[in-house]
Amino acid sequence: MASSIRITPSILNADLTHLDSEIARIAEQSDLIHLDVMDNIFVPNFTFDFDSASAIIKACPIGVDAHLMVADVDQIAPAYAEVGCESVTIHAEATKDISATLRAIRQAGARAGLALKPGTSIEDAAGFIDQVDMFLIMTVEPGFGGQKFIHEMMEKVRKTRAIIGGRDIWLQVDGGISPETICEAAQAGANVFVAGSAVFRADDPASMISSLRTLAQSVAHD
Repeated sequence: MASSIRITPSILNADLTHLDSEIARIAEQSDLIHLDVMDNIFVPNFTFDFDSASAIIKACPIGVDAHLMVADVDQIAPAYAEVGCESVTIHAEATKDISATLRAIRQAGARAGLALKPGTSIEDAAGFIDQVDMFLIMTVEPGFGGQKFIHEMMEKVRKTRAIIGGRDIWLQVDGGISPETICEAAQAGANVFVAGSAVFRADDPASMISSLRTLAQSVAHD
């Protein structure tokens, strides 16, 4: 699995007034750009509406991994695929018809991801395994950047890795990923890592991405 490690920096902690240059600094080292879309309904924070998110997606020089933390996600998720996202992730807790929405994302041309909040069991979502391209295990409560990594979520990551087995499904973790936590997450079986403050608050964001990748690769299971 070491060769399949992916680092997807979240722009939540970037300087949004100079977003083009912020993304340009990390584009060559990043696998995807992680776009956190919050609506102040499903989570207690607001980041981007669809129009502003679409502008970012269309201008981004590399693929975008959209993480939709919004209500009424069934209606909006396919639109993110249609405007060019490489990956679109919905929350199990916000989705009325998970199967239909995952299918619509795929039909619109994007990878379909299913995210679980810390309190949601992976067993509750395991039945969708043949309909997802990625599981996202939240290692913080969704809604804000810069939160402390919840170590107890590593058991859920291990369970998810066992459920995935040999399937070609990514296992992403999001929240508190840093040089101090990425090895623990990789050892548990994660292979896609969302890092926000650790990257954009570093003196050299691009070097930080390379460092995080090297750390994860050093402990990842083959």
